[in-house]
Amino acid sequence: NSKLRHVEKDVLIPQIMRDRAKELCSDKVQAFTKCCQETGVLMVVKCRQENAALKDCLVGYYSDPSFYEECKAEYLKQREEYRATGIKKKRQKFVQNV
Repeated sequence: NSKLRHVEKDVLIPQIMRDRAKELCSDKVQAFTKCCQETGVLMVVKCRQENAALKDCLVGYYSDPSFYEECKAEYLKQREEYRATGIKKKRQKFVQNV
């Protein structure tokens, strides 16, 4: 059964999208984080370029219909496994060490 409730469409699948987009844009996330840590209070002014690059990367994934379908399929697979076993499986996060 692949019918989705509103909470699945509006909350759970977008959460998977956010997590995966952060993983895929990890180099831009790291650059923005590093800039913020180095500049402190002035990060609003000094990290605009890094922030814009990060935002462009994330929005690119958020607005991609094929990326949504990919994340939806991942969610449905997780839901199916949960319904079959009753055991909630935590999503693996892939963090790159630099």
